[in-house]
Amino acid sequence: MAGPQETPPALTALLQQTFPGLVKGWHKQHGDETVVIGRERMLDVFKFLRDDARCQFNLMIDLTATDDRRRQTRFEVVVHLKSIPLKHRLRLRIPVEESSAEVDSISHLWVAADWYEREAYDMYGIRFKGHPNLKRLLMWEGFDGFPLRKDYEKGRVQPLVPMRAVKERYDYGERYEPVKAPTQN
Repeated sequence: MAGPQETPPALTALLQQTFPGLVKGWHKQHGDETVVIGRERMLDVFKFLRDDARCQFNLMIDLTATDDRRRQTRFEVVVHLKSIPLKHRLRLRIPVEESSAEVDSISHLWVAADWYEREAYDMYGIRFKGHPNLKRLLMWEGFDGFPLRKDYEKGRVQPLVPMRAVKERYDYGERYEPVKAPTQN
């Protein structure tokens, strides 16, 4: 993170001015800004970044989470935004305590956030308040735990689910011939 004497880049300074005390840290690397914000007013920040003429972040590129048990706040939700009209990018990191692993959903601001939030919930157990359909996305409903958490037991055996019959999507008919392995001499 940047030191207190350094001048923050334009977007970081704008956020510091608009939301005093909410920016917890920042840095700039390879032309991209990263801003750490508190989760208490994160919806206001994201709405501002999307709607303000100086920002115009009309594209949410990615939303994910990280887990580092060495940090004071173990989890972080990380959101990457892009402004197509203004051609700039911004990464926002929101620290999330393990005891209350919950942040507000931004899926009503960017529809693309829907499945990303479901993935972060499924893999890390971070809940997104206000999400319209927060359920597992990659693991089955009976899966126990969150596999990308650093304390998830390696080699853990999960309850088995019965195999279901799957209807073939395409009818290949007579045209389909399996590929034959070459014969060895």
